[in-house]
Amino acid sequence: MPLQAIDPTTGELIREVAPATREEAEGILAAAAGAYPAWRAASFEERAAVLRAAAQAMRDDVDALAMLMTEEMGKPIREARAEVQKAAWSAEHYAGHAEAYLAREVIQSDATLSYVQHLPLGVILGILPWNAPFWLAFRFCAPALMAGNTCLMKHDPHVPGCAAAIGEVFKKAGAPEGIFQNLPLETADVEAVIRDERVRAVSFTGSDRGGAAVAAIAASEIKPAVLELGGSDPCIVLADADLDAAADVITLSRIINAGQSCIAAKRILVEASVHDALVERLLARLSKLILGDPREEKTDVGPIAREDLRLNLQRQVSASIQAGAECLLGGALRDGPGYFYPVTLLTEVTPDMAVCREETFGPVMVVQRVDDEAQALRLANDTRYGLAASVWSTPERGEAIAARIEAGQVAVNGIVKTDPRLPSGGIKSSGYGRELGPHGIREFVNAQQIWVGPKCE
Repeated sequence: MPLQAIDPTTGELIREVAPATREEAEGILAAAAGAYPAWRAASFEERAAVLRAAAQAMRDDVDALAMLMTEEMGKPIREARAEVQKAAWSAEHYAGHAEAYLAREVIQSDATLSYVQHLPLGVILGILPWNAPFWLAFRFCAPALMAGNTCLMKHDPHVPGCAAAIGEVFKKAGAPEGIFQNLPLETADVEAVIRDERVRAVSFTGSDRGGAAVAAIAASEIKPAVLELGGSDPCIVLADADLDAAADVITLSRIINAGQSCIAAKRILVEASVHDALVERLLARLSKLILGDPREEKTDVGPIAREDLRLNLQRQVSASIQAGAECLLGGALRDGPGYFYPVTLLTEVTPDMAVCREETFGPVMVVQRVDDEAQALRLANDTRYGLAASVWSTPERGEAIAARIEAGQVAVNGIVKTDPRLPSGGIKSSGYGRELGPHGIREFVNAQQIWVGPKCE
């Protein structure tokens, strides 16, 4: 059946794209494999020229590309433009730094010369979600391409227009045919691609359930995988924090993309002595946010991407309120078209409630009162997830606490974000491997050891 895009602002079907037939998929795979030898042999300068051209193509068409996200998954237009620019930045960053990241590493041994060099693997498959269509695509492909691999992108079936446009970016950039291709498939057809001998590795971003399935298939074929999965990210606010700065950043972190972000602050753990003061600040900031049509410049929070996601969010909130959480803002579905969910603030939340046990994907802020630092740490780590976290305190104290948090990245007195310069990824059920920074580009390379004689005595 066709891949369908539903406008979450109206609930109406806006786009249908036929998935690739078996013959078309074979042609795409063959092209990726066929393009690999020449792309592998290309210099870093030649690869960088393609990535920079792709970045410029996105910057030149930022408004049209942003609107595709707004139409297909409800991202407010201001955020959508920023995402296109960030995707371009990722391409430019790796164009400028890949050679240094993959530089030969000399290691002393009994050889006359011994070192590790980083060589590409081949065709890499990226399986991507809907919530950041352009950024996640370039987070996957920019380092993989600069390392000399070719890329296949299997995007989420709910954003087929975005996926096609990303493929067109490389055509507009004059990229060699086959080095990056959109592979429009239904989810059930992905397993055969993972198992195809021409595919050498897999990058997956999505749910922990989906990640487990992908990892199992890849492992059965002895293929490496990088998994960036869900999170129930804690944010610890201690009595010595700057409450105004914390409230500003926590509010932004929670409502970006209507709260549909794996690395958003989801559980706000606040020391009792400043709990009420912070809640007052959070309520004031959340109350001012404008929920509405994501096409309008004034909109802060758009709709939830799909109706099933909205209903699941309502289930989590309702169950938590019934269990004793206090709802200070929002908490109930509004009438009218579209998949909107109100900005919601829950306090007096306990660890056994649904909004703490499960990942909440929406504009729902959850505040827990804690006695002290020790309890905050215990609750922060009391989750099967381990993607990201944040701490608000003095810088020195925050750094010390960060080392005790079970998460792949921790922000001290700042927002958790993904940055091309820094590695990102999780532990526990949030996945394994790293993306971005020097660590990310080394995930899909052969770290080949070279020993050159004669042996030294």
